[in-house]
Amino acid sequence: MLKEGQKAPLFSANDQNGNLVSLKNYTGKKLVLYFYPKDDTPGCTAEACNLRDNYHAFQAKGYEILGVSPDTEKKHIKFIEKYDLPFSLLADTDNKIALDYGVWVEKSMYGRKYMGIARTTFVIDEKGKIETIIDKVDTKEHSAQLL
Repeated sequence: MLKEGQKAPLFSANDQNGNLVSLKNYTGKKLVLYFYPKDDTPGCTAEACNLRDNYHAFQAKGYEILGVSPDTEKKHIKFIEKYDLPFSLLADTDNKIALDYGVWVEKSMYGRKYMGIARTTFVIDEKGKIETIIDKVDTKEHSAQLL
């Protein structure tokens, strides 16, 4: 399990436009790295829209926002366009980033066990250290949890 104060694991993945994005792109910047299960589902949409609605407040405090899910680049484009999201989403289709951050976990629904994303947000400082970990995300008020 990652802990606050630790160095954030390095990552590289394509964003919705096929551009390779890595943690190194954010050196010198604060980053809100949020992991969510699936594009265009009720909880994930509420979370993304709450971050969108408060995006200027994040920027004013020097934060960039980056979402990560196992969805494809194509699904991310549709999600971004549908909800006018101002930040990029990474396609972690092989779950490598989720595994490195410890958020690819066994889940259970209706007695059925399966692997999936544990909705978690990491705030990473300018030097690449984990400042804050939020593992009990309030999808409708996530910005308030962060700001």
